[in-house]
Amino acid sequence: MFEIFASTDAWVALITLTFLEIVLGIDNIVFISIAASKLPAKDQKKATNWGLALAMIQRILLLIGVSYLIALQEPFYTIDNSWITVGLSWQSLILFFGGLFLLYKSTSEIHEKVDIPKHGETKLSQKKITSFSKALLQILLIDFIFSIDSILTAIGMTNGLGEKPNDALIIMIIAVVISILIMLIFANAIREFINKHPSMQLLALSFLILIGFMLITEAAHLSHTVIFGQEIGAIPKGYLYFAIAFSLFIEFLNMRLKKKINYVKDDNKTA
Repeated sequence: MFEIFASTDAWVALITLTFLEIVLGIDNIVFISIAASKLPAKDQKKATNWGLALAMIQRILLLIGVSYLIALQEPFYTIDNSWITVGLSWQSLILFFGGLFLLYKSTSEIHEKVDIPKHGETKLSQKKITSFSKALLQILLIDFIFSIDSILTAIGMTNGLGEKPNDALIIMIIAVVISILIMLIFANAIREFINKHPSMQLLALSFLILIGFMLITEAAHLSHTVIFGQEIGAIPKGYLYFAIAFSLFIEFLNMRLKKKINYVKDDNKTA
């Protein structure tokens, strides 16, 4: 069952995906906290914990459902004319439209965070929640919205890994479970870190643009798309892993530089 973890690519995908799930899940934690804060103090922690636990189950079920659809690789319709040939399958359609969704979602999220921060939080804080069950329902709806890009990210990171059909699904489920558990235990610490370094979340959203583009090219490759005699090839996932690792390395160098500059400024003030 876990033979996939004999592969280095599987471990890189698991670690990278877990990191992205945590960073991209910060907004989810914030919205869940806002929904739970409308309850009496004794119910707030319970609502948050139950909400995250149900969110994890919801994401796993959605992953299983989407993975089943992606396994449908046989073309049900073929386009063949003088300049384009493509065999449409459910797999290629899900990857293609999933990639388009990630491109749209990531660019709109970056726009909102840069130009109208706290917009979504303000809208949610104005809604009335009068009971524990209504809070849980609100949390599940919030997580469903956030689950879409989370699931598409997981698919983009793991599609094609392993020799067995369920290998990628195992990696995705483990990454979701680990990320939810980490958010349950370290939610406040993670939130404080992201608030202190907002560029980290923008960086994660930028990764979604890369993953969205990769999903689109992979959809074209798996549907054997040929345009003007040129077949669309797949982008090796190693390029994606390298881009993410290199970007994070530069970001951590930037964080250290800022910390050093602030330390020097504080030192000069006290001198």
